[in-house]
Amino acid sequence: MWFTDQDQHLDRHCFLLAVVIYGFSLFYSVFLWRKGFRQDNLVNYLLLLLACALHTAAMMLRGFRLDQCPVNNLYEATIFITWTIVVAYLALGLWPRLRFLGAFASPVLFAIGVFALMPALDPPHGPKPEFSGVGTSLHATLILLAYGAFGLAAVAGVMFLTQEHDLKFHKLRAVLSLFPPIQRLEMITSRLVLAGFVLLTIGLAVGGHLPRPPGVHFYEDPKVVWSAFLWVLYLGLLVSRWRFAQSGRRFAVGVIGAFAFLVLTFWGTTLLSPLHNP
Repeated sequence: MWFTDQDQHLDRHCFLLAVVIYGFSLFYSVFLWRKGFRQDNLVNYLLLLLACALHTAAMMLRGFRLDQCPVNNLYEATIFITWTIVVAYLALGLWPRLRFLGAFASPVLFAIGVFALMPALDPPHGPKPEFSGVGTSLHATLILLAYGAFGLAAVAGVMFLTQEHDLKFHKLRAVLSLFPPIQRLEMITSRLVLAGFVLLTIGLAVGGHLPRPPGVHFYEDPKVVWSAFLWVLYLGLLVSRWRFAQSGRRFAVGVIGAFAFLVLTFWGTTLLSPLHNP
């Protein structure tokens, strides 16, 4: 391995810098909130773009060092989830009126980033990580991309509820703000949930065909049971939205609640899983 001991810590330093910039974005977002979102959001977009560049560099350095997709432990899984959220935001932010998603995304990115920096989430690897193989990397990548889509959907849901509240109680602020129309926010939220659900379904299907250690029962694994429940939860949200015409407010609340459940239980179920934490 051609990396030195100093290089092995460079990826964490890059991610630390990214988290610091997420923090600056959070402070600037507070300024936008206080101004009622009546100012351009380009500065926040550029801050998150810079943070994403450092974040991407951290993941690439870790991947090159391991010679595989960096999704081997809770630290790497967590930074992958946050990376998918910020990349999806940057893509949506190419349309100026959607850049205000960053004001809602930055607190999520900063909080998850600070959590990811906990040393216990990134224990030192042995000579070769056990979490290897193309199928395993594909499974993990698809699942984590799905979590990122769900996270951005929750951010869009918060933005929807804010705009709805302003339309009801602060009509002048709603008119003067640079938010996109509430109907567009509702559409973005539902489409992000659909994209995440498709990725989650494919990822679970790939995971079902991976080899398992002897003595480990697939359907008794806590992470598998949790993932199945999560799949049913998001399927229920989509069915209630399209089949029963659930209101935009209730759908947004459901999306936010589902992602909160995902974030609060993801690490615990991973630690309890013999398949994912042997």
